[in-house]
Amino acid sequence: MLPRYADIIIDISHEAIDRPFQYRIPDGLREDIRLGSMVKIPFGRGNHLRTGYVIGFSDQTEYQLDRIKEISELCDRSVPVEGRLLALAAWIRENYGSTMINAIRTVMPVKKTIRQLVDQVVVLAENMDTEHLADIREQYHRKHAQAKLRLLQALEETPERYLSMDVVKQKWNISPATLKTMQQDGVITVISKERYRTAGVYDYKENFQITLNNEQQAVVDEVTGDMEQGRQKTYLLHGITGSGKTEVYVKIVKKTIEMGKQAIILIPEIALTYQTVRYFRNYFGDRVTIINSRLSDGEKYDQFMRAKNGDVDVVIGPRSALFAPFQNLGIIIIDEEHETSYKSDYPPKYHARETAVKRAELEHASVLLGSATPSVESYHRALNGTYRLLELHERAGSGQLAKTSIVDLRKELKAGNRSIISRELADDIADRLARRQQVMLFINKRGYNSFVSCRNCGEALKCPHCDVSLTRHENNRMICHYCGFQMPQPKVCPSCHSGLIGGYGTGTQKLEEEVQRLFPQARVLRMDKDTTAAKDAHEQILEKFGNGEADILVGTQMIVKGHDFSNVTLVGIILADLTLFQNDYRAGERTFDLITQAAGRAGRGTQPGKVVIQTYKPEHYAIKAAAAQNYLDFYKEEEAYRGLMKYPPEWNLPILVLMVCSDETFLDQMAEDICSNIRSCSENDRDMRIIGPSAPVIAKIRDIYRRVVYIKNYRYNELVALKDQIEIYVSEKKELQDFSLQFDFNPLNMY
Repeated sequence: MLPRYADIIIDISHEAIDRPFQYRIPDGLREDIRLGSMVKIPFGRGNHLRTGYVIGFSDQTEYQLDRIKEISELCDRSVPVEGRLLALAAWIRENYGSTMINAIRTVMPVKKTIRQLVDQVVVLAENMDTEHLADIREQYHRKHAQAKLRLLQALEETPERYLSMDVVKQKWNISPATLKTMQQDGVITVISKERYRTAGVYDYKENFQITLNNEQQAVVDEVTGDMEQGRQKTYLLHGITGSGKTEVYVKIVKKTIEMGKQAIILIPEIALTYQTVRYFRNYFGDRVTIINSRLSDGEKYDQFMRAKNGDVDVVIGPRSALFAPFQNLGIIIIDEEHETSYKSDYPPKYHARETAVKRAELEHASVLLGSATPSVESYHRALNGTYRLLELHERAGSGQLAKTSIVDLRKELKAGNRSIISRELADDIADRLARRQQVMLFINKRGYNSFVSCRNCGEALKCPHCDVSLTRHENNRMICHYCGFQMPQPKVCPSCHSGLIGGYGTGTQKLEEEVQRLFPQARVLRMDKDTTAAKDAHEQILEKFGNGEADILVGTQMIVKGHDFSNVTLVGIILADLTLFQNDYRAGERTFDLITQAAGRAGRGTQPGKVVIQTYKPEHYAIKAAAAQNYLDFYKEEEAYRGLMKYPPEWNLPILVLMVCSDETFLDQMAEDICSNIRSCSENDRDMRIIGPSAPVIAKIRDIYRRVVYIKNYRYNELVALKDQIEIYVSEKKELQDFSLQFDFNPLNMY
């Protein structure tokens, strides 16, 4: 029996209507409407047409029949959200704090209807056997119908027995009149055939083979063995840099496909797409596609439809690829699982790792987390048995870990070297250039100068809309990296009118300039957010460097994640301290991760590698452990520090963020009111720790003032319950309607 009523979430992001509304399903739509369908419905007193999503069905209603409105239309070209993804959206809304519509938008493949591309195809009629074709051919010869003969011959010589309309008209010069006559004669038919938009062009090698060592094979055997037995687990693969984790992924995916299932592979950066996709296409050909934010809406729509229709087996991409609508998902692989980019910056602030585990649970799939530097949380879960720990201790093939050298920049200054490149690193670069080997130089700061300030009054040049310093780029452009505000660098200080104003600190642009000054003969490429703004810019830069068209690659953290260049024998880490003293309890972990990952880019071929780590803090445990490539030493130190300070993974730390457009005084009043409510709700919980309200490090972004409240608790479920209570309290206070209230559970970036 077909349902009569649909429960619909309205596409309006407002807490007051964050609930389902019941609508009558017209008789003409009852057979076509599905869970997750996008529909148009009349809403409000004016019955304005709004978009909504079907999240449930029923045969009865609690309302009077004359009060039930009817669905106006079904959006035919929308991509339905499958029931499992709707369940995932509900889980995201509950566990991360958000409106239901925002959660649905998160799991929605495409946010709007997309027109499918359709090509016309000329097909040889099915009844055209050999004898019949001979008769038709003889008839055309007698009538000297040369155009008909050309088309007939072309169709016969094509194995598929069809040609695109463009080829028929342009290559074979067939007129519409000829096509019409041949259709009337029953020789051909013209049909419409859907065509997918391309999502990047990647070359690949056919008959590509992979040979695993004993460690790699053991990992593959355990994961695939569990899958064959119907055991779904979450695995943490801890493998040193260069240990061949990608080869392991390929073999596991191969087994997944053989079982009739599909695979999602998450990567932390779009910059990794080029190399990752090429590698997987070497093995699986065109059964691999990509999903990322650089695709157009149409391209993205087509890739989701290919996944849904079973036209591909593997989807690769950053965080959003997690929601590819595979019908029979077998495994989700998260490469470089420690990366902070797997956490959403916008509500709902979900983490792809936790969400992947939940999706796998809903779909009876497995999850494989891989990293040379696992997050402290993941490694903690592996040790306590929540995840299954798998390890790779050796580099694949004959490669060896690169030798490391720590340069104390304090000694460089005392020796009179004021260059951002130490003497040891400069000598090593010159040596590699002479040997025609390649160099990667990493600094985790783009731009030319970190900030511009006045040496007379001490004021830094700040963004007028955000509480941050402007960064100097080339051509003396001052740019805010938060809102995009730009201005030319002033010649005099705006505060005291002194001419003693200048730039301090360094970034990728300044490093590139210094490299070109010291090594004018070297071919230098730079890879950062500025040089990769254009579509396909990542691929172009990496392809040039991989083809040997450059000697030195300068870049931010996007160059240190997962790239494999066999001719890179030297990696220089310019300022290892940049992330070490950030206002963040994860600063040590981030520093260790970046140094270890950067060091892992050297010596991946047959030639030995070297890593030079430049720092003002050579004695810090994160730097020493990274130089030694010793994760366990780092983990022990870091976990002890986290436990002492009651930070994750032992404790949970959500963060409440309040924002209002302009009235800072009113914000402070309301923040205090909400914080008082939080304390009253949790006064009987001895494990609850409440800090705030306070101004965050950046108290204003885009003219919006911010205040934060930090809440700690050992039990995650207690924090979720407190979040629910706060949402109810805020929804009942009319004076808070202009506020934007956000929750960030276990934030990866402190506020």
